[in-house]
Order: sequence, then structure tokens, then C-alpha cells
Amino acid sequence: MTGEAPGGRPTRRRLSAAARRETILTAAIRAFAGAGYDQVRIADIAAEVGVTEPVVFQNFGTKADLFAAVLDRTADDFARHLTALADQEDDVAALLARMLAPERLDRLHNRGNLGALFIDPSARADERIQRGARQAITRLAEALAQLLARGQADGSIRDDTEPITLAWYVLSLLQARQFRRTHTATPSPALEHALLTAALDMLHTPNGDSDEAAARGEEPGGTTALEDSA
Repeated sequence: MTGEAPGGRPTRRRLSAAARRETILTAAIRAFAGAGYDQVRIADIAAEVGVTEPVVFQNFGTKADLFAAVLDRTADDFARHLTALADQEDDVAALLARMLAPERLDRLHNRGNLGALFIDPSARADERIQRGARQAITRLAEALAQLLARGQADGSIRDDTEPITLAWYVLSLLQARQFRRTHTATPSPALEHALLTAALDMLHTPNGDSDEAAARGEEPGGTTALEDSA
């Protein structure tokens, strides 16, 4: 943070240790999501925050440790976002339809978006990052399980399967979308929507027209709802 000294000269306000760590972490999230693990230099993060490289290392250890902290924070943010969405949504199945819509998954995984952090192959060679990724994904699974349990309570999600099992199924769908993006020369929108419909059929009992609309990412009245959970 900067202020202004007598004479109009800019001065840097001293941050508390907690605030400095938070600032570094925020800058690191943007950097890793935007450029990928290999392309990011600690020097660039330090320069953006206005500290030296040793300060970054003092706060987070190695570059791998910093990336693991980024995954941890991002998973927490996603979990809070899921909770907030659940509080606003009466039909969990409809919410999942929007979350899993192919167009939205593409945006989530594109470079610059937070979902790209979890599919960065160059980062996974380090055991510390692998361990951090496992912990982060487990936290996401637990948050999804809570959402799905709410859906079981409201009758929109099948109740013959444990919520955590369904949560891992949903997460596998997210990963599979990236697999198809990587290995398919010409993506098929028809295939993606067919897969979404099949996934929703597995997650909940169809209930007529509203269920078919949810599979298309629409509200019952026909309004597209893809952006509602963004």
C-alpha cells in the first residue's frame, strides 16, 4: 500500500505480517491462474506486491509451497461459494445443471480462471504440490457432499447413495471435461450436452419438463441460467 510523503513523494505503508502474507497470496493466485506454474517467477510476484523475493520465501517457503497454499485458498473460496449458492437455490439438481454445463466448464478451465489451477500438469511433479492438491480436492468433495445432502433432503437428488460418493462423481465429471478438451480435435457440443443429461439422470430422478430444461441449463420458463452460478 502506498501513501504520500511531504513534498508529494510516494511512500509505502508498512503492512502487518498477516496482511503482507495475504497480499502475496492474492498476487500468487492471479499469477499462477494466468500464466501457469512453470511460467511464474517468484520475482514477479514479489515485484507486484512490492517486497523482495526473500520476503515471499520467508512467508511461504519454496515456489511449490506457495502453489500448494494457492490451491488451499482456492479450494476454501470454492467451498464458500458453493455454500452461498446452496443458500440461494431451492433446487440443488438445477444448480448442478448450471454448474456442469459445458460452456461453464470451458470457462472454468481456461487459463486465467481459478479452475486452471487444479489441472496444471506442470505443477504436479512436486510431491508437496501433489499433497496440497489432494487436500484441496478433498475439501471440495466435502463441500459438494454437503450441497448434495441438502439436495437429498429437498428431494431433488437421489437418496440411495452417500453424498460423498456423489460428490466424487461430480468432481470426476469436471476432470473428464478437461480430458476431452485435451484429446478431442473437434469438440462436440452435442456430445457434451448428452453427457450432461446422462449425468443429471444419474444424480436425480427426472420429474418431467423441468428436469429436461435443467439438463439444457435453462430455467423452467426457458431462460438460460448458465451464468447464475458464476
